[in-house]
Amino acid sequence: MKDAAYLGTLQTYWKRHQTFPPMAKLCEVLGLSSTSSVFALVGRLTDAGYIKRHEGRIVPQKAFFGRPVLGPVRAGLPQPATQEEPELITLDDYLIDNPTRTSVHKVRGDSMKDAGIFDGDLVVVEHNSPTSIGDIVVAVVDGEFTVKTLRQTGDGRHYLEAANPAFKPIYPTSSLELMGVVISVVRRVRR
Repeated sequence: MKDAAYLGTLQTYWKRHQTFPPMAKLCEVLGLSSTSSVFALVGRLTDAGYIKRHEGRIVPQKAFFGRPVLGPVRAGLPQPATQEEPELITLDDYLIDNPTRTSVHKVRGDSMKDAGIFDGDLVVVEHNSPTSIGDIVVAVVDGEFTVKTLRQTGDGRHYLEAANPAFKPIYPTSSLELMGVVISVVRRVRR
């Protein structure tokens, strides 16, 4: 088995348990016959930046959670496959610019479907960011939490607009607090 396959086994184990077993149990998990084989593999994965040793155990590093970006794929006519060396990226690298000001929220309902935000999607929200009219925001309006497009009336009052004609605009009666701007939407297409 190549190191990539062992790495995949470790990633699957981590996904299920959120920890790694002690070094002695790694023989069983990886299907290796000796602890010296495990130590050699751990050394190679450490040198490659996927894991590190800490107090007798191994812990994942950022590269451990990376996924290969295998080049462009057309959504139109097929294109020839390329054999480029894949770039390694984590979803955090791609979706989040400022981790300390970012949260993720699960969407409920279909009021934003025409903006491509569906029930069950995750929205990535950046807090304390400059907000512009037309931004999709997460807001607390009159004490209730929602995701909508920020709009402004001709006389300067802010309101929230759905991206579904079945929903009326929301004009705050007492308060409107903008929690943050939606910067990304994540959707699983197969469950």
